[in-house]
Amino acid sequence: MAIQPLLTIDLPGVKKLKSGKVREVFDLGEHLLFVATDRISAFDVIMPNGIPRKGEVLTQLSHFWFDQTESLVPNHRVLRAGDPLPTSLAAYAPQLERRSMIVKKAKPLAIECVVRGYLAGSGWKEYKASRTVCGIPLPAGLQESSELPEPIFTPATKAETGHDENISFEQAAQIVGREIAEKVRDLSLKIYTHARAYARQRGIIIADTKFEFGLYEGQLILIDEVLTPDSSRFWPADQYQPGRGQPSFDKQFVRDYLETLDWDKTPPGPMLPPEVVEKTQAKYLEAYRRLTGREL
Repeated sequence: MAIQPLLTIDLPGVKKLKSGKVREVFDLGEHLLFVATDRISAFDVIMPNGIPRKGEVLTQLSHFWFDQTESLVPNHRVLRAGDPLPTSLAAYAPQLERRSMIVKKAKPLAIECVVRGYLAGSGWKEYKASRTVCGIPLPAGLQESSELPEPIFTPATKAETGHDENISFEQAAQIVGREIAEKVRDLSLKIYTHARAYARQRGIIIADTKFEFGLYEGQLILIDEVLTPDSSRFWPADQYQPGRGQPSFDKQFVRDYLETLDWDKTPPGPMLPPEVVEKTQAKYLEAYRRLTGREL
């Protein structure tokens, strides 16, 4: 029997603070409980059916990268991947297993920290129009999916609904303060450079990614999910070819399918057919397998 996707979760007796596009956030008092569902969104619309085990991939891959990067920057984890749940949550272990993370109550910064190493998505559109990305001038002659001369930090605003908006570094500094903006820029570039080199050895190009940082007891820490197929573009290195869009290990496959439909990209989203669900699930699981060297 096929595994059913977990689309929503409630824990009687545990206060739910927020239900995002993918994640449910619960209040544990001193800490927060993040639970990644199997929901999938595209064009800022949540699809009516999800991708089984997707939440497990997001959570376990974040655990993996937190392990890899904690020497570069502290993070918000309270428990590691193999640690037992607190006794207060033991009754919910079957629902929470492999898809939950207990974290510190940090105050998130009001910007997204995006790093781009290749020219894709909104960056490619802007480059074609003005030869810049987020106002940063780039050399002439780059193609779609070209590797940039060096990775660039391109922050964005956080949107509760709708799209995040790309902003300049100066705008980011006005929002969070120059000192913090410089710190998160340097940390973002350092983490991305480290992760990109590691992933390349595993046959994956990390074209771009998005980090979130928060303040906890006066310290800047890495929060949210890290270097997952939902927060990054993962391309298979053996199929990489500049001058076109790339096959990917993320939800681009879902976006490509939706582009073939007569759908205006407003809610409700259309049901995804079984073959699209299965192919997308396989891509998420393959990304996990390649990066960690383990089966999920």
